Amino acid sequence: MDGAGGDGAAAPLAKWRNDFSREFQKFLDRSTPHMVERWLGTSVAALIYMLRVYYVQGFYIVTYGLGIYILNLLIGFLSPKVDPELEVQDGASLPTKGSDEFKPFIRRLPEFKFWYAITKAFCVAFVMTFFSVFDVPVFWPILLCYWLVLFVLTMKRQIVHMMKYKYVPFSIGKQRYTGKKTGASSSSSMRD
Repeated sequence: MDGAGGDGAAAPLAKWRNDFSREFQKFLDRSTPHMVERWLGTSVAALIYMLRVYYVQGFYIVTYGLGIYILNLLIGFLSPKVDPELEVQDGASLPTKGSDEFKPFIRRLPEFKFWYAITKAFCVAFVMTFFSVFDVPVFWPILLCYWLVLFVLTMKRQIVHMMKYKYVPFSIGKQRYTGKKTGASSSSSMRD
């Protein structure tokens, strides 16, 4: 009998959690095509977090951990899904020679998941700033220098990889194709 009473109390909680999960997923689905607005919202969350850290003058370890996590996400975002150095090529690889067929760049971490993970990370880090157990006293300039060294070395390695395998992880707008250009040679042949 005790088990039946416990299930009765858990059922509304499970229903609420299921309803919340469904509504949250609908929100995420509706926000997918609005990339600029999503990133503006994340920028606001990052600004609020930075203001909070500045205001309390602490939580530098949390900020350092957040920076390392974002650096890890950035590497996944800039890396191809199939790395030619690590995996056997199964047809979905980057072209390595000029005669290879063009294959589009597919990220290891898609933009939407990249955005979602960064936004979640800023929200979690913000909540952590309300608990003094996470405010470990450290000399923050050393953490900042160490993070900058990690960032420079990691980005250098990533840029070398991009140049070696000739890929660019960014596309700026839709590529426009134009018809044949009519030059001076075609107009001079018409005069003859």
